[in-house]
Amino acid sequence: MNILYLTNPDYYLQKEGENIKISLYGKRIANYPIHNFKQIVCFNYMGMSPDLMRLCMEENISILFFTPNGKLCGRVMGKSHGNILTRKRQYKLSESEESINFVKNIVYAKLYNSKKVLIRGKLDHKDKVDIKKLEETIGGISLLMKDVLEADNKDSLRGIEGSGAKAYFSVLDELIIKQREDFYMIERSKRPPRDRFNALLSFMYSIYTWEITQSLESVGIDSYAGFFHTDRPGRASMALDIIEEFRPALIDKFCLSLINLNRINKNDFEVKENRATILNEKGRKKVLGFWREKKNEEIFHYYTEEKIKVGLLAHIQAQLLNSYIRGDLVAYPPYMLKG
Repeated sequence: MNILYLTNPDYYLQKEGENIKISLYGKRIANYPIHNFKQIVCFNYMGMSPDLMRLCMEENISILFFTPNGKLCGRVMGKSHGNILTRKRQYKLSESEESINFVKNIVYAKLYNSKKVLIRGKLDHKDKVDIKKLEETIGGISLLMKDVLEADNKDSLRGIEGSGAKAYFSVLDELIIKQREDFYMIERSKRPPRDRFNALLSFMYSIYTWEITQSLESVGIDSYAGFFHTDRPGRASMALDIIEEFRPALIDKFCLSLINLNRINKNDFEVKENRATILNEKGRKKVLGFWREKKNEEIFHYYTEEKIKVGLLAHIQAQLLNSYIRGDLVAYPPYMLKG
């Protein structure tokens, strides 16, 4: 999916024939054929013209409006193309314990991927990390993975997932090898992020959650009816279910690489008086640029047994979930790191 990101808060978008015209204080900045894109993601305050919104809806191009720190404000999209039979089956599963195997699989995959990230970090940076601390956490996560297999209800699985996330985030700071004075994690903080690393994670979690949302809806799945996360107005629960397997395996690894390869620095962030930390316009542009590069990389998908581009991962998992909901697969195969 080609995505147009608007990171400057003062950009204004409007329709010009079949093109998207981007202006800054009335001066043309760029012009793109609208057919180049499947999604427009805005971090701007100025917005876009109603004519362009209408054209996007006609062309089935979704528009997402975010605050500068990555919180979704709203979205504009055209007609829904969902399969009602698939969705009725999805709603039935969401209301029952029948979907517990799906929940087991995504929680197990999240723990497995968290463990793999820590193991890889230990091997790659053995002379720079606290080996004992990492090994203790890796062992604890292994025990939690066994608990997943024995769990018989979703509440138990939510508790296991929470314990695993707490253990994992308690040592993730060890894998920040460079720029230690500027990037660190004392604990996971979300609303608002209290440090640069948390701000980076929250930003990318938001971005990828909405990429997953688009992929789910493109195959006819209701992104708001999840099996693991409880229903709440305005919450894309199914997208949040699916991102669990990707948090450590994709997003956390990506964010760590940005820091350890010195691709971003403290000057790409803004710290408010209340310690709330966000990426500034320059930082967002950098991160999204590297994210576009990341999505062109190839990785091995254990279930399809082939190399695919990172940018296709969310869509492939949406297709697999769709097959599971329809009954074509006996279980949902989550994304798991190789080896």
